[in-house]
Amino acid sequence: MDQKTSKKLEDKGWKVGTVSDFLELSPEEAILVEIKLALSRSLKERRQSLMTQSDLAEKIQSSQPRVANAENGDASVSIELLIRAILATGASTEEIGQVIASVR
Repeated sequence: MDQKTSKKLEDKGWKVGTVSDFLELSPEEAILVEIKLALSRSLKERRQSLMTQSDLAEKIQSSQPRVANAENGDASVSIELLIRAILATGASTEEIGQVIASVR
C-alpha cells in the first residue's frame, strides 16, 4: 500500500500495519511463513508442468487433497512434506535452496 493511501486510512481512524503486526508474529515466525509460502508456490509451478496432483500424491505416498493443501499453503502442511514433494518433481537441493534464499 502506498503512503498516501495509508495516511488517508489512518486519518479516518484505521490502523495500518502488516500481516505480521496483526498476527503478532516474531520476525522468525514471519520469515518461516514466507518460506512455507515460497515452497508452496514452487511446488505448484513445478508440479503443474510435470504431472497431476494425483500422480504426485502417489509418488510421495500421500493423497491428492494433501497435495492440493501443500500447493495452497495450508498451515497444516509441514515444510518436510513440501520439500519431499518438490524433490519428487525432480528438483535438486540447490533449487530448493534458491527458493528459500529468495525469501526477503
